This record gives sequence, structure tokens and C-alpha cells, in this order.
Amino acid sequence: MGSDLVNKTEKDFESIKHIDENGVEFWYARELMIVLEYKQWRRFEQVIERAKEACKNSNISIDDHFADVGKIVRAGATNKDIGDIKLTRYACYLIAQNGDSRKKAIALAQTYFAVQTRKQEITRQEYEQLSEDEKRLYTRQNVKDKNKYLFDTAKSTGVKNYGKFNNYGYRGLYNGETAKDIANRKGISDKEDILDYMSSTELAANLFRITQTDEVLKNKNINNEDDACITHHKVGQAVRQTIKKIGGTMPEDLPTPTKSAKQIEKEKNKEIAFKDNKKLKKWIEQTRKNCELKISW
Repeated sequence: MGSDLVNKTEKDFESIKHIDENGVEFWYARELMIVLEYKQWRRFEQVIERAKEACKNSNISIDDHFADVGKIVRAGATNKDIGDIKLTRYACYLIAQNGDSRKKAIALAQTYFAVQTRKQEITRQEYEQLSEDEKRLYTRQNVKDKNKYLFDTAKSTGVKNYGKFNNYGYRGLYNGETAKDIANRKGISDKEDILDYMSSTELAANLFRITQTDEVLKNKNINNEDDACITHHKVGQAVRQTIKKIGGTMPEDLPTPTKSAKQIEKEKNKEIAFKDNKKLKKWIEQTRKNCELKISW
């Protein structure tokens, strides 16, 4: 199986990916059906039912991963309301596992979603139980991952100056501030990444900016750097207006953490290493005692 086919199919999965208002990725079953080379919805529904059964057998809530939704489509001169299903990454993975493995698209989907599901997003309940430092590390990693997708998409539209493109997004979200302006306000050096000095709330706002810009660039026929930059700016402004509408705190007014995300990560790694070292010492001590008992016999 050639790498071109693999890349093409991966791009197909990415092209039908959607992002909700919370920055969470999802897929529509009817769009996934086409990529997976199924021609009839009733046939694909059978695969979905098997996937749901597998979800249930794993003691995982079906409703958390398969959400029934209505969808308006054009049917000749009129609009028609059809049923569809909103799928999480995990749901897509289960569908791929229960599909016709003779189809090349299914085989590729099994690999693609298996890899992506390794980093499956934690539930909102689990997220709320995290400490602020843990929320920052989790969201910071998400921002880093989604930025890679955004820059790849921006590159395909003709963006070459990524610093310029990035600043357009920041200026939209931060009421005209560039990355340098934000760094100066936060009191951090040019060598440090401003994203490492953001609270979980500020990071979440930027995550929404990044994911929404990625989706808009993919859905619109943009083929030059200037239009891509303007789009990034408009999305940043739209996110800012959303924060204002719900009565949230503007990102520039949020407090700057005293520790960087990198420093917190380093401390966490030391803590884990210390705990692992204690476990190792305990195991060595226990092994030594067991050996002594055997020798005494």
C-alpha cells in the first residue's frame, strides 16, 4: 500500500473533521460513510450498530460517543431533514474496527483512528478534577498539537510567513496585541513562549482560535497568505466576541502564572521519577529479603 494512498486517506479523515464550540473534534457518520467507501446508509448503519455494541461491551456510555442529530440537505429544489450521528474519535475507531476489512479505506481507518485514539481526550468531568497546573499542561499540549495542524493547513493556502500569520490571530483575540506585545505585558523574555505563561482559561481561548481557524481555512477556498491572515484575524475577533457575550474575562485581563508550563512539567517529571525511585528501592529491598529467606533455608 503506497504512502500516497495513506496520506490521501488521512487527509480525507482530517477534511471531514469538525470542531465544536468547546474545541472538541467530531465527525458526522454520513460523511465518514463516504470516505469509508460505503454507498448505502442502511449498510453503514449496520456497522454503526456493531460499533455501539462493542462500546457497550466495554462498559462505556454509547451516548458519550454516538449522538443522534438532524441534518438539512439539499434535495432538488427543496431541503430535506435527514438523520445523522455525531461521532467522537473513539466512535470512529470502533466503526473502523467493525467495518469491512476488505476495503482499503477501512484498513487505513483502523490504523489512523487507533493511533489518534491513543491520545483520546479526557472527559469534561475528569478535566474538572485536575488541578490548575494539570489543566495547563493538558491544554498546553492540545494547543501544541492543534497548532501543527493549523500551520500545515496555512501552508497549503500559501502562507510562508508564519510569524505574520500567527500575529494576525493574536491581534484579533487580544484587541490588537501581537505576540511581542503580549510577551512584554506578561514580562517574559523573547526567548520564552507566551503560551507557556498562560492560565488554562487563556490557553482554552487560544485553542478555540486555533481549531476554528483551521476549520475555516479548510472549508473556504483560500489560496494566498493575505486572505489566510485576514481569516485568522477574523476568527480571533469572533472568539473575543464570544467571550464578551458570555460575560467571560478578556484574555489580556487574565492573570499571568508565575511558573511556566515547562517548569511545571519538569517538576512533575521529577516527582514521578522520585516516586518511581521509591518503588524501585522498595522492590530491591523486598527482593533482597526474599533472597535472604531462600539462603536461610
